[in-house]
Formats: sequence, C-alpha cells, structure tokens
Amino acid sequence: MSTSPENVSPRPTEHGELLGALAEQRELLLITVLGITDAQAVRRTTVSELTLGGIVKHMAQGQRVWARILAEGDGELPEGMLDTGQYRMADGETLAGLLDLYAVTARTLEEAVTALPDLSTTVPLPRTPWSPPETVHWSARRIVLHLIRETAQHAGHADIIREALDGASTTAQR
Repeated sequence: MSTSPENVSPRPTEHGELLGALAEQRELLLITVLGITDAQAVRRTTVSELTLGGIVKHMAQGQRVWARILAEGDGELPEGMLDTGQYRMADGETLAGLLDLYAVTARTLEEAVTALPDLSTTVPLPRTPWSPPETVHWSARRIVLHLIRETAQHAGHADIIREALDGASTTAQR
C-alpha cells in the first residue's frame, strides 16, 4: 500500500470519533424502523408506552435540545425540552416526517459540536424539576457521551419493540 498523501487517512479528531460513535448508534436505531408503516410506528407491542415512532420523535427532539444548549450556552430551558408529547407520534405525523426531522437534528447537533474548538467547553444545564439547586455545567464531551448512551439505550428499546411487532431484529436486518 502506498503512503502517498491521497492514501493516508487524516488523524481522527476527538470531535470526529465521538460524532462517529453517535452516528453508529443512530444507524442501529434506524434499522429498527426499516420497512414499517405509520400504523406499525404508533403501535405498542410491550407494556411500555414506547413505540417506534415515539422513540424516533424523542431522539430527534433530544438532539435539537442538546444542539441548542451547546450553541447558546445560556442555561435557558429550550422550548419543548419537557414536553411529554415528544414520546409519541401525534395525529397527522408520519414516520417519514419524523425520520426527516431526525436527520435534520442530527446535522444540527453535529454542526454545533464541530463548531466548538474544544470538547472541554462547558455549558450550564437548563433548570429542570429534577435539577439540583446549584447550576450544573457539563462539557460538550459529556453531552455527546450522554447522547451516545441515550441513543444506544433507545436503540435497544426499539429493537425489542420491533421484535415484538413482527419478529424482525436489528441483527437480522443489518
């Protein structure tokens, strides 16, 4: 193999490594909704209230919220952050529309992370009903790691929901 400049991969950056890990988890989540209808996307298949469409909607909302927190860094509560409707598809919403929204919010989040010179940059977290009394700051690194964990967790939920729906699994579809 030649070591000419065109054959040498650039050294991975921390931004790229973490965003790549997040993209991999997103891909696993999205496998669970391949080939399903809107009717299947809203169907509960376990005792949980979670549905495939609701998970996609929640993940899109989460990326939008965290991108805003990173970009603004003002500690303000982003609109919709505490909206419980983010966990289910509303009348008139389609899985295709939610998937488009998820793709847009993924790009927005990646742009917010990439714009940061250093992932050690910290931002104040918004005040929530479960927040401690003092202001908490998280680094951009911790936020991306949180999103990787949350996406992986919900990909597991989605895999179980899909298996109960029609027997398909992430492993079998990949």
